[in-house]
Amino acid sequence: MNIEIINFEPQYREDFRKLNEEWLQKYFVVESFDLHQLANPESEILDKGGRIFFAKAGDQIVGTASLLKEHDSYELAKMAVTETFKGHGIGNLLMKHCIEEAQKLGSEKVILLSNRSLIPAIEMYKKFGFTEVTVDENTPYERCNIKMELLFPKN
Repeated sequence: MNIEIINFEPQYREDFRKLNEEWLQKYFVVESFDLHQLANPESEILDKGGRIFFAKAGDQIVGTASLLKEHDSYELAKMAVTETFKGHGIGNLLMKHCIEEAQKLGSEKVILLSNRSLIPAIEMYKKFGFTEVTVDENTPYERCNIKMELLFPKN
């Protein structure tokens, strides 16, 4: 299966929303903070210096991930792969792409917020070198009970 990682384009706005809502509804609930970001990806992510990527199989969008600008670093967020394409390494491709892009953008690190119940995801993050750090008290997500970061070597 040939998977291409592409950048956000307006015609994929609905795919971004659907993929994330599908994932959130399977594991948690869609929180108000999610709804706002998913309805406004340009103003809430892209216009603030972030990036949105998609995994494309043929002409079908099958996964997504975002980098949210956070001062001198980026947060990996809004990562989802549609159920029918799970198990094909798409999450790994998106993760690798996001890490490489954050480095190209001069980021000091990539952080992510997650939930300990997502054991396969936590294991993937560890595989890529993420380590656990203290969760901020003001996290916008009720589901968040783990924060991880990947530090980049300083030049």
